[in-house]
This record gives sequence, C-alpha cells and structure tokens, in this order.
Amino acid sequence: MTKGKADKFKRTRLVSALCAVTAGLVFLFVYYGSSVGTQVHRGTSTLRRIGSSYLGGDEDDDLGNKQDDSPFRFGQEDKENFLPKSYPVCDDRHSDLIPCLDRHLIYQMRLKLDLNLMEHYERHCPQPERRFNCLIPPPPGYKVPVKWPRSRDEVWKANVPHTHLADEKADQRWMVVKGEKIVFPGGGTHFHYGADKYIISLANMLSFPNNILNNQGKIRTVLDIGCGVASFGAYLLSSDIIAMSVAPNDVHQNQIQFALERGIPAYLGVLGTKRLPYPSRSFELAHCSRCRIDWLQRDGLLLLELDRLLRPGGYFAYSSPEAYAQDEEDLRIWREMSALVERMCWKIASKQNQTVIWVKPLTNDCYMEREPGTQPPLCRSDDDPDATYGVPMEACITPYSDQVHRAGGSGLVPWPARSTAPPPRLGDLGYSNDYFEKDTELWQDRVKSYWDILSPKIKPNTLRNVMDMKANLGSFAAALKDKDVWVMNVVPEDGPNTLKVVYDRGLIGSIHNWYARQILLRITLDSLLLYESSFSVLESLGIWI
Repeated sequence: MTKGKADKFKRTRLVSALCAVTAGLVFLFVYYGSSVGTQVHRGTSTLRRIGSSYLGGDEDDDLGNKQDDSPFRFGQEDKENFLPKSYPVCDDRHSDLIPCLDRHLIYQMRLKLDLNLMEHYERHCPQPERRFNCLIPPPPGYKVPVKWPRSRDEVWKANVPHTHLADEKADQRWMVVKGEKIVFPGGGTHFHYGADKYIISLANMLSFPNNILNNQGKIRTVLDIGCGVASFGAYLLSSDIIAMSVAPNDVHQNQIQFALERGIPAYLGVLGTKRLPYPSRSFELAHCSRCRIDWLQRDGLLLLELDRLLRPGGYFAYSSPEAYAQDEEDLRIWREMSALVERMCWKIASKQNQTVIWVKPLTNDCYMEREPGTQPPLCRSDDDPDATYGVPMEACITPYSDQVHRAGGSGLVPWPARSTAPPPRLGDLGYSNDYFEKDTELWQDRVKSYWDILSPKIKPNTLRNVMDMKANLGSFAAALKDKDVWVMNVVPEDGPNTLKVVYDRGLIGSIHNWYARQILLRITLDSLLLYESSFSVLESLGIWI
C-alpha cells in the first residue's frame, strides 16, 4: 500500500472511530438522560441519583428530611417518568452491609473457619443466589459529609452511627461524641497525646532531617496494621506520606468506615491466612501500635508477610509492651521475637521507651550468609511474591531479585519526582520508559479536561475519596497528586499485575476481582461517577465499593 493510500486509510478509520464514539455518547445521553436528577424511592425517604442537587450541596442537608408521597416499586415504571432500568435500594438494615465480609452470611453458610487464624475476618463472598441486587442505603439521617480538611477532625454522627468506641476508648482519645458530630482528637491506644507528636518522635528516633518522617521524600508509602480510626495515617498526610490503614471488620463496628468518612485512605483487611492484596516491596515503613497481633505464631508467618511487603531498607515501627515491659511473659515474647527478626536479617535501627524500629536489609548478602537449615527458609525460586489474590501466606523470606541485589535498594527516586519517573520494575511487565511517559502525559491532559468540566459544576473540596477501578499504571492518580484528593487504585486480578508500578510511583491501591465479587455501591450524597467509555475505565469519585 502506498504512503498516500495508507494515510487516507488511517484518516478513514479515525473518522469512523470518532463517529462510533459520538453515536455511543448520544445513545447514552438519550438512554440515561431522563434519569439524571430523578429519585430512587425507599418508603417515605429518598435517595437522589448521581447528578442531583446534592452534588456539592450544603453539608447541613439531611437526607432523612426529604419526603415523597409515591413509593417506588422495583420493576414498575411511572409512565410519565419512564426509567429504562433501575435498581432498588436495599433494606435499611443493610446500610452497613459489606457483602464479602458479612459475618451473618458466614454463620448461615456454616463455613468451617479457624477463629484463631482470623479466617472469619477474611473475605468470603456469597454465591450468586445469595447476592443482593440492590444499592446499599445510607443510614437514616445521613448528611452530606463534612468537607476536607475539616473532615479529618470531625464527621456527622448520623453518617457512621457507631459510637460505642467513643466510650470504650475515651481514655485514649480516639473519638469523642459532641452533639451531632463525632470529633477525632488524634489520639490512639499508644499515642494518647496525639498522633502528630508520636510521628515526630518516630522521625527523631531515626534521626531524619527536621524530625520529618518522610525523610526528604524517601519514605512515601506506609502500611498501618490495626489502624483503629486511622488517626496515624491522617496525620502522616501533612508530611507528604500516604498510608494504607488496614483493620478488620471486627467488634469495633467497621472502624474503617470512620477513616473513609474522614477522607483518609483505608482498607478492610486482616493478617489471617491469605496474603494482603499488595505486591512485594510496596511500603517503606510498616507500623503496628498496640495492634494485638501474635507475631510469633505459625513460625513467624505474619511477620514474614510484612517482610514481603517492605522495600529494601524498609522499617517496621513496633509500639507494644513487649518492647519495654519487664514481666516474665513480655520478656519471653521479646526474646523470641528478637531471635526471629535476627534470623530474618532485620536489625534494630532504634529503640526508645515503648517503641522499637527494625530495618530490613538492602541486599541478599545476609540471607546468603546464614547457616544451612536456618529458619525461616528462603522462599522457593518459583514463588511469585507479587501474586496476592487469594494466595495463602507462606512462612519464608522473599529474597530480592538480582537487579535489586546489585543496585543495593529499590532504585526509586524521592517523592514527588517519583510519581512521574519510570520505576525500575516497569521492565518486569514489558513496558518501556517511552510508553510510561506517554501514558503519564495522556492522563495529565485527560485529568485537566475532567477538572475543567467539573470545576464550574461543584463546590470546592467536594471531591476527596477517589477510586480508579482499572488503574493500569496509575497515571490517572499521578495526574491528581496536586489536588486535595487521594486515589484508591484498583488493578483487576484477571489482567496485568501493574499494581507494583502504582506503588513504585508513591501511590496506593489494591488487587480486586470485579466479576467474582458482588458489587454494591454505598453512594454519598455528593458523589459522582465518571465513565471514560472509549477506554473501559471507570473512575468513581466520592464513593467507595
């Protein structure tokens, strides 16, 4: 084919593609346009659809005060306001339902789970016949969430109506009920006087410049195990550190919901039997403050999972009675734990009062120098340390790749340059630096267009919690780094495992299977769904799934 004909052919294909996209958008507008701003009815209370006046509305607006005289019946459409397709709202009692973490379902299915191994706090998804095909309703009296940054310190009590923690943890200053709001003074089980002071003390222990924990951008991603209401992660944000705050849906009544309501990155999870859904070498620092975990159980299995997740030279900050108490049991635990981490080649970076900070080696040298038969062993050569979806944890040490060993570290540049610099592990996926840079530039242009469209429509600080449901390399989130939002980057389990690149850019996220698990949306009153139809990417702004 001649060059002229080839150019003409390309132009014809481009015009055809543009026509197809335009036709699709027109169809979507006609098909769904009538539903924008309409209501899904639930008895006498209503939930407005996305695009309603609640988007960017008044924080004092109360959903429970909105009335309607005509109840909605699923499957029956009003002839005057025809809805081609709609979903009913679940019963009020399901306002806290988390389908794959539903303890009532576990009891009904009579699953044989080992409670000592925390299996009942791991994900167990319902069979298709037990799934709910409805939208999770907000609690009665739900209000438009308090805007960031005020939400760090206070939320509406009606939005997360679980106040027993305020009584149980009153002496530790986790949270305090004040009228219609819940206030978070910044305390924790170990840091009663504030997470901000505690964070400074950690930086001081490590002799970081100006007592700032991010160490000039070298510490960016943190894993907080047993995070409570995520005050530790909340106060790290001012140091340009983003924490994945993890806690189970236990007797504390979904403390993660408090974190998300506050606008703080958080994830429901537990160190049980399965790997956490993050790739190897994802975090510069792991943190456990009175998290009540038995790190010695099952040959140190849980501590070895942290080892898998820490980068070369990464830290584990551990604040617990074993680090300072002098009673016989605590001394025994300290001796055994010290022996375990020594065999794992960790060293004490600093120990002060009730806190010890261990550091992981930069290379494989220490592993190679251990005596034959030393436990825990190195993982098998065919073990994939980045495989996480439903993969059982193993009591073994994950050695570094030859590339990391030779480099003597992760090779990552400091934040914020890290967000746009091609990371060394990019080559593991077969992507070139040129592809990475073009993808980054492409999403910077798209996000600018998104923001230009949204800015006239919504009030400032309306958007805070953002989810990218097919994150690929994380370029969408990287383009948002200067905005006052955080992004949960979700990488589908059935595609390329690009999540390690996301973390290497100083971002956070998780592996997920959108098809195997039931998807129910808990929609906030100022939420927005944004659909990039031509790329099958859904960025869900202001919601969580």
